[in-house]
Amino acid sequence: MPAPEVNQPKAQTMDVPSAQEIQEQPKPVEKMTVEEPVSMRGGGTGGLCCGLTLFCPELIIRVDDWLSRLTTDTALIPSDFLAATELEVSWIARQIMNIRATQMRVNMQSLGSMRPRALPVVAGRLFHGSIVYRRNNASLSSLDKAQTLTEKIVQRYSLGLPKDKVVKSGDFVTLSPHKCMTHDNSWPVASKFMSIGATKVNDPSQMVFTLDHDVQNKSETNLKKYQQIETFAEQQGIRFFGAGKGIGHQIMIEEGYAWPGTVTVASDSHSNMYGGVGCLGTPIVRTDAASIWATGRTWWQVPPVAKCHFTGVLPVGVTGKDVIVALCGLFNSDEVLNHAIEFTGSEETMRSLPVDDRLAIANMTTEWGALSGLFPIDSVLLSWLRYKATTAAMYESGTGSKDRFSHAIIENLTTSPIRADRGATYAKSLFLDLSTLSPYVSGPNSVKIATPLRDLEAQKINIQKAYLVSCTNSRASDLAAAAKVFTEAAKTGASPKVAPNVELYIAAASLAEQHTAEEAGDWGVLLEAGAKPLPSGCGPCIGLGTGLLEAGEVGISASNRNFKGRMGSPDAKAYLASPEVVAASALSGYISGPGFYEAPEGVTKVVLGEGTGNVEADKATSIEEALAKLISEADSLVDNAQSSLFGEAEEATTEKEGAGLTEIVAGFPEKVRGEIVFCDADNLNTDAIYPGKYTYQDGVSIEKMAEVCMENYDKEFGSVIREGDILVSGFNFGCGSSREQAATAILASKIPLVVSGSFGNIFSRNSINNALLGLEVPRLVEGLRKQFSGADKALTRRTGWTFEWDVRRSEITVQEGEGGAKWTQAVGQMPPNVQEIIARGGLEKWVKAEIGL
Repeated sequence: MPAPEVNQPKAQTMDVPSAQEIQEQPKPVEKMTVEEPVSMRGGGTGGLCCGLTLFCPELIIRVDDWLSRLTTDTALIPSDFLAATELEVSWIARQIMNIRATQMRVNMQSLGSMRPRALPVVAGRLFHGSIVYRRNNASLSSLDKAQTLTEKIVQRYSLGLPKDKVVKSGDFVTLSPHKCMTHDNSWPVASKFMSIGATKVNDPSQMVFTLDHDVQNKSETNLKKYQQIETFAEQQGIRFFGAGKGIGHQIMIEEGYAWPGTVTVASDSHSNMYGGVGCLGTPIVRTDAASIWATGRTWWQVPPVAKCHFTGVLPVGVTGKDVIVALCGLFNSDEVLNHAIEFTGSEETMRSLPVDDRLAIANMTTEWGALSGLFPIDSVLLSWLRYKATTAAMYESGTGSKDRFSHAIIENLTTSPIRADRGATYAKSLFLDLSTLSPYVSGPNSVKIATPLRDLEAQKINIQKAYLVSCTNSRASDLAAAAKVFTEAAKTGASPKVAPNVELYIAAASLAEQHTAEEAGDWGVLLEAGAKPLPSGCGPCIGLGTGLLEAGEVGISASNRNFKGRMGSPDAKAYLASPEVVAASALSGYISGPGFYEAPEGVTKVVLGEGTGNVEADKATSIEEALAKLISEADSLVDNAQSSLFGEAEEATTEKEGAGLTEIVAGFPEKVRGEIVFCDADNLNTDAIYPGKYTYQDGVSIEKMAEVCMENYDKEFGSVIREGDILVSGFNFGCGSSREQAATAILASKIPLVVSGSFGNIFSRNSINNALLGLEVPRLVEGLRKQFSGADKALTRRTGWTFEWDVRRSEITVQEGEGGAKWTQAVGQMPPNVQEIIARGGLEKWVKAEIGL
């Protein structure tokens, strides 16, 4: 299962001389005096304008302020390293500037003297990541060649990269994923695929179909849809797993489709789970899936990469579920929102996290706000893979898994390991000391609330329902942990039965996992205790089928998402916890634990924070990161200066006449204007925007979509809004699942534009693909909150404020009510490619037009 060899650059090195050698060398750039220096500001260079002066005809860039910034900003650098570091940075910086200055002198000689072009200064941005592009020019330093694990894997699966291009965060790539999974949404994707005019899937081996979401629904409509999906799969030669076989994400893992070192996508928000086996899993939306079916590829922007470093080892009685619940609740200020996460740790630390725990952690990085959660390919994973290969060779599954789990393929992972480069740049680093962690519970109704179990246990919160379901924690190991709670209770003489007035529901992550639990006797223990079995599928986790929470009830679940109304009534309360805690709570009748936790001596609080948790390591890393950042900024700055100074004369004239104006594609509006309707809520998720119970109902009319839009947030939303309103909400709007209806329901409500403090990435993608406009304007959100802070609470408020987006001028104007303040702010330019998608009514129609159908 090796990755294709696609434009993998070779590392380049740059020898840095010793401090003594540097001192002995003359400076390569000599300062020249001219009468009129040209100063530059702005240019979108990330703020690097300290002491920059451009002299014509020579380019002189002072590095003094660089060194000053390095010694000032990098407070963690040890004093005994500082002098040498300054000299090294000075030498490297001068070498870079000497090269670039030489290039620009050549340009100057050939072009002659001319006035510099204006550099537009842009404030604010579109929420779509596609607005910011990186240059593809070759790096000038080996530091800029260093890649994170995420960037390396994406490099392998990117098509059409320029020679020697090194993929970095922020880059746009044409991505050809190793595998693409769709589930119950396969028929809507097929409908898109066929509506484009396509008839044959580009590469059937790239696709996997699973039926898992609404498997309890035996209605004629649902069964017909399932049959249509199966028939389509047969006709196209696509691997198909029918209802009851298991949850798609678990199938992708146990069948070896999500393979270490590959990019594997799914039209579902919990494809992050594949990161538990070292596979870069990330969600796409239905329209993207249709594009992959038709062409084998789609567009993707490499997100910023965050490192989450674990130290210590997990204590007895603490699980991977506790780790991710704590991370979501303790780092709850959107620290990793729209990031790719890479989990790291010492060999000893990572040995305390078996693969099943890693899968649970990676799965819920979605709830943490991330686009992926990637674990390393290490000895723990390799041992798991070898076990899978051995069992696959012994037992014929009928699915061909033994061809994917082969010892020969696995050994390739050891002989050609893929890991992050030393010196790779991360957007941020966080750490958690696992040894200080105790069992944690999430909720109610929010993953951003995490409470130590002991605190909730003391409150004796009664429950009515408990769930051992979902792709997060219903594997055989999870069912065994839950069964142990009941068998241990029996040993003490207590009744090993589910408490009166409590219903415990169980559904294995896959049929294979259920068979393993049955053979071990754990499934029988749970049934004997009074658990109610459900078919292997999503069920209650998505709010479908038997056992949903009723109004006023309290439930605790081993699943991944406890948004209000997600698992039933919006008037119910839902908590998340490990399988052991869920089982113990079902046994006692209130939120409680089994007593397995053994607190390490001296531990009184959870140790976590920024960095790696290792002060010395952080000091050393800060030197490399500061240097890499400065070099990257310098490269970008000089590029901007060069393009500014040496553009063609006619180009300069054109820019002078239309400086800062965005070209408008035919069919795209030059201006969007409307009254502001304010939904004052952060983390307004997709379940709140478009309830899960409607997600897999095909044929829902536009009128019905508008009627139920925001139903789980505010049932009065539809009666408050008017056609043409501008919807404004808080931060992380649209977080949650990959359902496209979260965008299309807003469009059905005749709202053309959503403005927020920030957006969930997958909502942003859905919006572009479905022609819904969006902008991030944090200042507007803060202003509205300040204005209406003393007013009566209203979930949806007509403000009397007006909002206008002048697309051509890339600016917005806000009128704060009649007689109120009026202000204008610049925003990012809307590029032509995104305009085209939206002007044509979305990606589906754009693809159709592009292929001439």
